[in-house]
Amino acid sequence: MNQLRTLLIGTALTAMASTAAFAQTTAQPSADLSAQAQVQQAPAAAPAAQGVQMPAPAPQNLTAPGSTDPLVQKRNADAQANAEYSAQKKLSKQQLKDQQKAAKDTYKDQVRNAKLNKKADKAAASNELKADMQGQPTGAAASGEAHN
Repeated sequence: MNQLRTLLIGTALTAMASTAAFAQTTAQPSADLSAQAQVQQAPAAAPAAQGVQMPAPAPQNLTAPGSTDPLVQKRNADAQANAEYSAQKKLSKQQLKDQQKAAKDTYKDQVRNAKLNKKADKAAASNELKADMQGQPTGAAASGEAHN
């Protein structure tokens, strides 16, 4: 029973809302409606016939221009400050990311060069040791005597 009553009340409210909306839209006289349609069609057809494109509409400012209300002024100032802050934050974040990338690349280059230097030093020491070993008699190298 309660569900039926709720359903009927909801239907009645919907019907009243739709009739109110319909009454507001049909309150205009038909003569004005046809005149508005002709006015709206004429500017659109004229530039197309001449081959001229219509300029893009100017962007609309969402804030009230020069409002004297202090709360509106504060809201606008806060919005502007927030926009500037977020832009500055994005810029500094990007700069930090670039600096970190440059530091990482430098570090990788240093590690790569250190590895190459270590490998070259190891090879040079090995070659020097082999050259020293070839110049000594085999008995001295086997006994571990130092050569001055």
